[in-house]
Amino acid sequence: MARILITGSTDGLGLMAARLLVHDGHGVTLHARNETRADDAREALPEAEAVLVGDLTTIEGMRSVADQANERDRYDAIIHNAAVGYREPSRIETADGLSHVFAVNVLAPYLLTALITPPDRLVYLSSGMHRGGDPKLDDLQWRTRNWDGSRAYADSKLLDVVLAFAVARRWPDVLSNALEPGWVPTKMGGPGAPDDLSLGAVTQVWLATSQDPAATVTGGYFHHQEPCFAHPAARSPEVQDGLLDACAELTGVPLPSHAT
Repeated sequence: MARILITGSTDGLGLMAARLLVHDGHGVTLHARNETRADDAREALPEAEAVLVGDLTTIEGMRSVADQANERDRYDAIIHNAAVGYREPSRIETADGLSHVFAVNVLAPYLLTALITPPDRLVYLSSGMHRGGDPKLDDLQWRTRNWDGSRAYADSKLLDVVLAFAVARRWPDVLSNALEPGWVPTKMGGPGAPDDLSLGAVTQVWLATSQDPAATVTGGYFHHQEPCFAHPAARSPEVQDGLLDACAELTGVPLPSHAT
């Protein structure tokens, strides 16, 4: 049995993955942004071992989630599922003065990765939209560009792949991969999404727990358990190091040089 933490798992793909993992006999820790959502998660999946509570829009909330995770001992795998979508009509600024989309989609998985005791496996959720993302790092907070919700989301999902590949390069003893679940009819994807919802969480579970040689790799990008094409910039050490440096500057926490 593996112990797995899934961020953003009160509904949607995160909860679906949790249910699959519990069905397979694994121990699952859920995550909710507040106590009300935590109660919803406990009701939705009473078999869960625990629910961590913390708002990933703030650095303080990110740190709180990391502290709670470390108090529960080491996880075998962490699925970084929490995200906000592409429908924000204007730039929303967090309490830390950051773009809401960047804070939740990029900075949160970075800081949790840096602070939580490294597991054996890390899984980062991206999107097919990442291929339209801009790898430039000079305006991560969208302070000088005219706001475009779809582009900001695409950029953030590209940076999730960059982060996964950067961790794979920096931490060779940890299996770090990214994936796109497909355009599925979740709250984020919308009711008109054409892909099969039942397959949306399968790859997350596979990467987190399977002993299949195809799953026990690192620095991969997947769709429905198959390797697929990722934006070439995600494999650039220069882009990877630039993102890690930017996130370290924002949080005051550098990614450890090796997993310990």
